[in-house]
Amino acid sequence: MNNILTFIKNLIKNFGLFFEGALDLKQHSTSHIEIEINNTEDEFLILCFGDLLGIDIPTSYYALELLPYLEESLTDWQKRMLDSKSIWEQKGGDLDVDP
Repeated sequence: MNNILTFIKNLIKNFGLFFEGALDLKQHSTSHIEIEINNTEDEFLILCFGDLLGIDIPTSYYALELLPYLEESLTDWQKRMLDSKSIWEQKGGDLDVDP
């Protein structure tokens, strides 16, 4: 009798955890939005200031005009890019593509 009660309690607890995870749309949507924001910012900064990472970009002269507006985010981006193994590996991992 005691085993049945613990089984039912565990079953109800597991159902609750299942529906909590399945219906927690706010966490899922905000995490996807944050990932997309980081990806978009990374791609924009790579196009503008890729020469800081050793990528030759012919439009770097024009990108210097954007530098005062992007000063704060540029240092964080540069640290994040230099800490990662490979920019392309990270972007491929986001899309589930093998490098």
